[in-house]
Amino acid sequence: MKSILLISCLFPLFLSAQECKVLSETDPYTKETRLSSGFIALQGGSSVSVEADSKEIDIFFIINDRCFDDDASNVVAYFEGTKVKTTYRNAGSMNCTGYFHIRVRNGTVTPTNIKKMATQKVTQFVFTDSNKKQVTVTLSPEQQEIFMKSAGCVTEEAKKLIK
Repeated sequence: MKSILLISCLFPLFLSAQECKVLSETDPYTKETRLSSGFIALQGGSSVSVEADSKEIDIFFIINDRCFDDDASNVVAYFEGTKVKTTYRNAGSMNCTGYFHIRVRNGTVTPTNIKKMATQKVTQFVFTDSNKKQVTVTLSPEQQEIFMKSAGCVTEEAKKLIK
């Protein structure tokens, strides 16, 4: 009876582990593996992808018709059920193609600011572009769940790439 109860308690853990869909690609020249969640469509034609390699984890946004630079651009993430928010600076190069990167070093321990996105639902992102104009991207409940799971899956798989 105890074994049946134990199996029934652990069964949801096996199901959730199977929900992780991480794309993997190996560079033919460097033999480095790069992981990706694939792009997740957001409101207003925007999208986000969680990517990782042995050195870094990159949350890559495409926000249409915006210019971002590394000094003046940032994004504030708001989390569900709390007044907590976290600010991230653009780690990408100056561009007017709408590319915004949040990059952190990949390690055996996931950095706190990325772990938060992988364990708590983000309700919205507020981007400030290089012209100090803000654009808000609100995530639907389905997008919140998909983004959280994608961030969690990629960051966990990324630890396996560390040499």
